[in-house]
Amino acid sequence: MKVHEHQLAAARRPALDRQTAMRLAETEYERFHRMLRQLAPDDWGKPTDCPGWDVRAVAGHCLGMAEMAASIRVSSRQMRVAKRRGGVMIDALTAVQVEEQAHLTPDQVVARFARVGPKAARGRRRAPRFVRQRQMSDPQRVGSATETWTFGYLFDVILTRDPWMHRVDIARATGRALELTPQHDGVLVADVVEEWAKRFGKPFTLELTGPAGGSWNGPGEVAVVDAIEFCRALSGRGSVAATHGVDVPF
Repeated sequence: MKVHEHQLAAARRPALDRQTAMRLAETEYERFHRMLRQLAPDDWGKPTDCPGWDVRAVAGHCLGMAEMAASIRVSSRQMRVAKRRGGVMIDALTAVQVEEQAHLTPDQVVARFARVGPKAARGRRRAPRFVRQRQMSDPQRVGSATETWTFGYLFDVILTRDPWMHRVDIARATGRALELTPQHDGVLVADVVEEWAKRFGKPFTLELTGPAGGSWNGPGEVAVVDAIEFCRALSGRGSVAATHGVDVPF
């Protein structure tokens, strides 16, 4: 089942309360940095689930996105360069981020992320309410549907889901341990499930396994799925029947 455009006419807003969203943001930057610190020299060239991106490119994108969140000046420059390229805006933006970090050595990427992660968390926390309530001008493609987002949804939700999913990508590509706890990843996954449920729009019963999992009880047969695999499927990485073909942005 796909969500039709008319169902998403209102700009999407974060469901998480602000304090929780900012706690998740700060912790995710810390965990992403710890993931990068685990990597061996030969890990950086390994392919990931992101087409055309190895671990080095994923790390470069996440560093560039964190720098964008940390600085209005950097954000404006990245957006300006990406718009000049044309095409799908998010694809152009992420390509710019990967290219601008390509000259850095892995050690420099790790060191720079250590500095910029806390700044990105602070920058997002400082975003004023009137800005977060504004609707973004560019429509966003989610699966087969087009929808509008508020800046609050971008700042509070997407900018945390993005490094979280890429942390999963890096762990899968390299075989490195994926740090997961109910207090962080479980809260993030629960927010994803609640959003998926609204997009799906039908009763369901779901049990997600693992440290990031949880249970959602409704009518019908229980679908039991690993929490990370469920989220990967929602993001377009693989297929899980329990998602019913509904996409959720990361």
